[in-house]
Order: sequence, then C-alpha cells, then structure tokens
Amino acid sequence: MEFIDSIEALEAHYGTPGAAAMRKVADRMTPLYRQWIMASRFCVVSTVGPEGTDGSPRGDDGPVVTELDETTLALPDWKGNDRIDTLRNIVRDPRLSLMFLVPGSNNAVRVNGTAKITADPALLARFEFKGKQPRTVIVISIEEIYSQCARALMRARLWTAGDESAGLPTVGQILAEMTSGEVGGADYDRSWPERAAKSLW
Repeated sequence: MEFIDSIEALEAHYGTPGAAAMRKVADRMTPLYRQWIMASRFCVVSTVGPEGTDGSPRGDDGPVVTELDETTLALPDWKGNDRIDTLRNIVRDPRLSLMFLVPGSNNAVRVNGTAKITADPALLARFEFKGKQPRTVIVISIEEIYSQCARALMRARLWTAGDESAGLPTVGQILAEMTSGEVGGADYDRSWPERAAKSLW
C-alpha cells in the first residue's frame, strides 16, 4: 500500500476547492453564523495534547455555547466523568475546534480557534441552572467559522435512519469487559438512568 506523504501530492490528487468552500470562512460571529450556532444544543470539542488528540461531546438544554462578544465564545464545563482530558489539553495546548450540530439539519458549523479555562465566579454565575454552576468555563477565541459540507450527515442518514441502537453493547457491558467484571455490568446499567437524571448539571 502506498501513502500520500506530501502536501503537494495531496493537493495534486484532490485539485482546487471551489469558491463556495473557500469564501464561506468568517473570523467572527456574523448574523447568520450567530443564528446557526445559537440554535445548536450539541457540539463536539476537539483538542490536542502531549498524549494525543481528544474529541469530547458537549450538550445543553439551550445553546451549548454563549457569545461573550463577536470573537469570543464561552462553553460551560458541566458534570461529566471527571477525566478532564479536554481541559488538560487546553492548559498545555490552547488549539481547539468545535463542531456544532442541530437535529434535523444535515449541515454542521465548525469553529476553530484557541481556548483558556476559567473559574471566574461572575462567569460561572452566568450559567447557573437549577441552582448549579459549571466547575469551569472554556473561553474560546474565534479564528475561523465555516459551514461543513452536508454530504457526511446525508450519507449517514443521521436524522432519518431511526433508532439503530438495538443490540448494541451497553456501557455496563463494556466496563465489565474492560475490568474483568470488577466495574460495570447489569447493576451499572440499571442504576445509570436515575444517576444521570440527578447529575446532568
């Protein structure tokens, strides 16, 4: 198997992107990009650190990010598994990407930029929900915003295929496999919905 190992060979293989692919890029929140991102309750955060890359899903019951100004977004760090892989990476390498999805739309919007982490009390208070606040907030400086090609979501039939999860292994089963039965199992799966409901924020 041969591999493409130079930018010149890669560009020669793919050719020149069209005007729509290149001219859609903004360096700040425009009115229409703002409308799209504020409609998104879910994004994937991609970061990189010394140990490698990380992709983390983030979701909320309203906009998943808050606009602080036209070049700055804030992403609250709500309750998770406390691995803090994303946060570790940001502390050591501020580069990140966000990919925003909206149910029913085959488009995605990407934000590339840099980030810092804060536990500023005033900013944490802005996100208070049901008496709870995030532990920290990721503050993102926007470098690029652009819409992603819709073909991937169309091919995957992400919003039209229906529930295809029947028969998939549960997290409890995966944990039991990974720990030789020490963690996870049927009890984990049985108690998870109630535990999750109490710790969403």
